[in-house]
Amino acid sequence: MRSPATTARVIPQHPQFSRRFALQAGAVGLLGLGVEHVAGLRALAGDSMVPRARSVIYIFLSGGLAQQDSFDLKPDAPEGIRGEFRPIATRVPGISICEHLPLLAERAHLWSLVRSLTHPSNDHSAGHLIMLSGQSTLPIGFDPGRARTTDWPSIAAVAGALVPARNNLPPAVVLPEKLIHNTGRVIPGQFAGRLGERFEPWFIEASPFDPAAYGAYPEYEFDHQERPQKPKTKRFEAPNLTLPEGFGGGRLGRRLDLLKHVDRQRKDLDESATAGQFNHCRQGAIALLTDIRVRRALDLDRSDPKTLDRYGRNAFGWSLLMARRLVESGVSLVQVNLGNNETWDTHGNAFPHLKDKLFPPTDRALSALLDDLQGAGLLDSTLIVMAGEFGRTPRISTLPQFYKQSGRDHWGSVQTVFFAGGGTVGGRVVGASDKIAGHPASDPQTPENMAATIYHALGLPPTAAWNDEENRPHFVYKGEPIRGLS
Repeated sequence: MRSPATTARVIPQHPQFSRRFALQAGAVGLLGLGVEHVAGLRALAGDSMVPRARSVIYIFLSGGLAQQDSFDLKPDAPEGIRGEFRPIATRVPGISICEHLPLLAERAHLWSLVRSLTHPSNDHSAGHLIMLSGQSTLPIGFDPGRARTTDWPSIAAVAGALVPARNNLPPAVVLPEKLIHNTGRVIPGQFAGRLGERFEPWFIEASPFDPAAYGAYPEYEFDHQERPQKPKTKRFEAPNLTLPEGFGGGRLGRRLDLLKHVDRQRKDLDESATAGQFNHCRQGAIALLTDIRVRRALDLDRSDPKTLDRYGRNAFGWSLLMARRLVESGVSLVQVNLGNNETWDTHGNAFPHLKDKLFPPTDRALSALLDDLQGAGLLDSTLIVMAGEFGRTPRISTLPQFYKQSGRDHWGSVQTVFFAGGGTVGGRVVGASDKIAGHPASDPQTPENMAATIYHALGLPPTAAWNDEENRPHFVYKGEPIRGLS
């Protein structure tokens, strides 16, 4: 279900540079530098402006998490707004979250919240593009029904193009699946768009699409519409890698089985890539398909049973475990889609689905991720961000044609974004919503600022840019890193 986009306008907060610095940056654009010249941009910025490179795990909750039912409860609001859940105290005095997130409550000293992120759209497709690209305005010609080459590039695509590779691995991957609506429509916003098809993100696809499956299957699978039960087909399997479009011949466009056909795939890659052309894609493909660390990261069958139990034997647990291993292997940004098919779109049956199907696997898997990164000494160098395409309406409503019980509609005006690690100081709350969690009450933040926080954590300098096909520079930073988190 989609609601019409609102007409509210959010003004991005652009970074402030000196005149000399702006002239230098402009010279870079005039010289046609950008995607292939990040080292030069870093040198131009100077050591004082370049953050220490870190890793990022961007957890995306497709459908939109209700802020007032998770991390920004309003127990004193009227009955039709506050919902059924009650707040519980966390390990940090003064911070309360939902009673059904007890493991995260115990780890509040490791994470912080931004309770005031806002953007202008209540539409699923527009919200996805906004939050996956970090740009609040929609591109000219935006089509909610399909991805277009004129869309803004996703954060994952930008990171894949600009962040230097480590250990000869692609800088950015997306797992465990593309975001697809139950109609079969591939949701826009998750691709390279204007950046160009050779910079499409690497999708590690471990979950065949099923239009009737929501949630953390197989343990927590459910159906929003409570349609008649069908045989369950959703499963987590040995991942397939989708190579970027335009990379080579038809053989390279098919889904490639990672663990069974490595030798043949490597031969295909060597034969199909012309000398010098698509070098970026060719190296990344070979590394993903053959690197033993990546194979181990994706091969969950050989995992320690106790580790699988801590993360949860379900799609959410497996995905975050895989993300942790990929970061340890040298992948700089891993986007994890926790729930396909707009799983978090809780228009109805919201409270039983959140309590019984969505919060338990999220609470367990995210807590295990925090514990493991902290135990390995990697939490300080790994930023975790968790957000959806929007929040949910303050007022509870019912759509009787679909649901037996009530829920909340789409709401771009405010949502809570979760941050941990990567230099973030735990136990903090940045910004606040009003008394009904409907609008920012203080320190409003934008998707541009969230994206800038991610790019800063990845070590991209403020001058980082990419050039389009007409050689026009597009600067990556559209806002400033969120202050108060570090």
